Order: sequence, then C-alpha cells, then structure tokens
Amino acid sequence: MNGIRELTIVQVALAYVFVLVVLAIVRARGIRREKEILLASIRMTLQLVLVGYLLVYIFENPHPLITVGIILLMEAFAVFTVFRKFKGKLSGGLKRVIALAICSGTILCLLYFLLVVVRIAPWYDPQYFIPIAGMLVGNSMTGISLGVKSLLEGMTVRKASVEEALILGAEPREAVREIINSTFDAAIMPTINSMLGMGIVFLPGMMTGQILSGTLPTTAIAYQIAIMFGIFGSVSLCVILLLQLGYRTFFNKEHQLR
Repeated sequence: MNGIRELTIVQVALAYVFVLVVLAIVRARGIRREKEILLASIRMTLQLVLVGYLLVYIFENPHPLITVGIILLMEAFAVFTVFRKFKGKLSGGLKRVIALAICSGTILCLLYFLLVVVRIAPWYDPQYFIPIAGMLVGNSMTGISLGVKSLLEGMTVRKASVEEALILGAEPREAVREIINSTFDAAIMPTINSMLGMGIVFLPGMMTGQILSGTLPTTAIAYQIAIMFGIFGSVSLCVILLLQLGYRTFFNKEHQLR
C-alpha cells in the first residue's frame, strides 16, 4: 500500500475554510459564538503543533521516566477537568474518590492492554504507550463526568426515597442501589453506542489514521477492536469504582444522609 500523503502548510490552511463557513453561519443567524470558535480553532492548532514536536522528540528519545511523567500529567489533567466541571458541588471525600477511580481504573486497564494484549517491548515504548493512554484516559474522563453528574442528580432528586429506605432499616448500599445502577448505565451508554455504530455508521479515528498511514485495513481493524474493548473496560471500571466508593461520601458514620 502507498504511504500517507503529506500535507503542506497551504493544504492545512485550506481546511480553515470550514471554520470560515461556520463563522458565516453563526454571524448570519445572530449567534454570538464568533470569539469562541476563533479561540477554539487557534488554541487547537497551537496545542497540536506543540504536542506534535514534543512527541517527535519523545519518540526519538524514549525513556521510562518521560513516559511515566506524561501519563501522570494526563491523569492529573483529567482529574482537574472533572473537578472544574463540578466546581462547588463536590465534597472532599468525593473528590478523593474521583481521583482514585480515574487513576487506578485507567492505569490498570492500560497496563493490561499494553503488556498482555499488545505485548510491547520495552514496556515504556512511547509510540504505543502515549496514544493508547490518551484514548483510555480521555474516554474514562468522559465516563466519570457522566457518572458524577448522574450520581449528584440521583442523590438530590431521590433524596426522599433514600431516606425512607433508611428509616425502614435498609443499609446505605441497598438504599442507593437503583441510583447506582441507573448512573452506571448512563455513564457507559455513549461507549456502547459508539461500538454499535462503528464500522457501519463511521470509521473511528485510530483506524482511519492507520489506514491513511499505509497500514493494512485488516491490521487497523484488529487494533481498533482491541482498543475499543480496552476503552469499554476502562470506562466501566472507572465508573464502577466511582459509584461503589462515591456513594459512601453522602452518608455519615451513623448511615445518615449528610
């Protein structure tokens, strides 16, 4: 198969026509989003250019400390993003649970995927470690965000029913069982929907990138199937850890709602 076709700066610049079209639409419709669109476009470009040159250096100079440092940075950014999204709504205990769920869930799945499924050597090979870690952490962060949102809403909307169950003698785990189940379902549903439409409705980014770079479609498919199961496992593990540990932060030692 032919190698990937290189894009010149002029060709990349021509893609900004799409941004101009959107700007024209929002301006014509009177939607005040011009600044946000321009800022997002410029920020994305600068961030990707900087990351591109950084990855070139890292790939050419692989080192375990650099790889570990980047993973920790990804985890910290994911945790901070969730905290910022729910600013003022999270207790100290729930924040600790969120951090633990994201970090432990993604790292366990990442190590299993790289060392058992892909079997890379050395284990810190940044060419595999960093892109796959980014996909797992990014999708798990989205799942955690959905889980936190649904958990907070459930504990607020169903507060009376939870208190009633406690009065009747139910343990906290039993009182919030329906909330946990519905929250888990809501958090993993986007990933399930992606799996349902993949290959027919759309071709995922990882597979498309590999095909464009000259990789055989069958090889790209094998990687995409594996990484989707890895993402599904990571999201599910992170969310269930969040829920199994997080619901306890809503109760005191006497099993009463805070």
